[in-house]
Amino acid sequence: MAPQAPTIFSLQAPKDISLNEIDAELNQIWQSYGMTGEDGGLPAATRATTFTLVVYEPEETQYLLATLGFYNGPIDGIVGPQMETALRQVQKKYALPETGTATHETLARLREEFTKRQGNGATGDNASSGTYSLSAASPRIADEIALRNPCRIIALFPIAGEDEGVKAQVSAYCPIQKQSSSTLICCEYITLSGTAAALERIGGMIPALLIGGLPKFLWWKATPDPNNALFKRLAAVCNNVIVDSCDFNEPESDLLNLQELVETGVPLADLNWRRLASWQELTAEAYDSPHRRAALKEIDRVTIDYEKGNSAQGLLFLGWLASRLEWEPVSYQKESGDYEITRIRFVAQDQRQVEAELAGVPVADVGEIMGDLIALRLSSTNPQADCGTVICSETGGCMRMETHGGAQSAGLFQQVTSLSEQKAEALLSQQVQRWGRESLFEESLGVTAKIFQMETNS
Repeated sequence: MAPQAPTIFSLQAPKDISLNEIDAELNQIWQSYGMTGEDGGLPAATRATTFTLVVYEPEETQYLLATLGFYNGPIDGIVGPQMETALRQVQKKYALPETGTATHETLARLREEFTKRQGNGATGDNASSGTYSLSAASPRIADEIALRNPCRIIALFPIAGEDEGVKAQVSAYCPIQKQSSSTLICCEYITLSGTAAALERIGGMIPALLIGGLPKFLWWKATPDPNNALFKRLAAVCNNVIVDSCDFNEPESDLLNLQELVETGVPLADLNWRRLASWQELTAEAYDSPHRRAALKEIDRVTIDYEKGNSAQGLLFLGWLASRLEWEPVSYQKESGDYEITRIRFVAQDQRQVEAELAGVPVADVGEIMGDLIALRLSSTNPQADCGTVICSETGGCMRMETHGGAQSAGLFQQVTSLSEQKAEALLSQQVQRWGRESLFEESLGVTAKIFQMETNS
């Protein structure tokens, strides 16, 4: 029998308080609960004792505009000319008053369209609010993480509009495991919302809210910006800074920003990198046997297909492969069209030329993760080399490879089994079990940065 999904027990629903009352209010929650369930009516509860997670959410209006294809700028909570233009486009398309501002009607329509895009069939009230919610009442993140880790989550919500200071809320949620409900494992939730400028102003008080002596994580869900004052302040006091490159609007420039952060010593982790684990493992296994391992140096053709829309996974995988085989990038070219084609030439240690092609393939059924890998082919121009390998996703990703004869000429054909859980919240719950710098990711990112810098300098 499959285990029952946990339910949420609320010790304290979101409660508005002043900024200087946060710690006192959290202590009051636990004092009023009693911690031990003395009367027998409530199970014992474990307070946050493992780590603090700071979550910087994307500004809702920008996020919705970007997801629906109206906005291509940074997700930074700042209402600039590009965002105003995007809002006018939305308002014109849906016959709304063209104000260039995030009116209630405009936001409601964006949420409705976002819900349709997600394909969850929401109707009625749920359709009006959409599945994208910045409400502190939603314990989604706490639910995923607190199953194994009683922690404190500080959620920062930048909002568009007038600067009216920062609003604070506190709450506490505990997932109850049906199989063992004798103890509640609880998350304390602190929510701070205001304009990007307002949140930056109170940035100095946020480190004081981190639990002393325990690991501290920053999950930066907006566009990474090495020059953002709040980001720099929080990154300096956290053991790990976590991003997810599947959400990047401009993958190339944003990956360059990540490399800049690595060079300044920021201990960085990318959840999208975790999604490549199966592809990396199968690629490595394909060359485990001695004769195949010897043929590795013969590889001089690489083709990588990914779902059109975000090239981050394809670029990171290629960076990983090139870093392992010690290839140096020497040229970079992009082609527009139905397929997003990127051609990259490398030079191997023995001066052989290596050609790589990344293709953004338009797909009818876009997955939840933008830019997922579909298939890859490794081969050689040497007909005697036994190094041909094709690896595909379960969803028929080898069709294009077969059309080009790749599958027939491949010495090894493998299939990636879809990960049971690729959602950011689930990957995050694994990421917080470790922290510090990840050398393999940093080396792979370094190769991708060299590729982009060639284009910048050309």
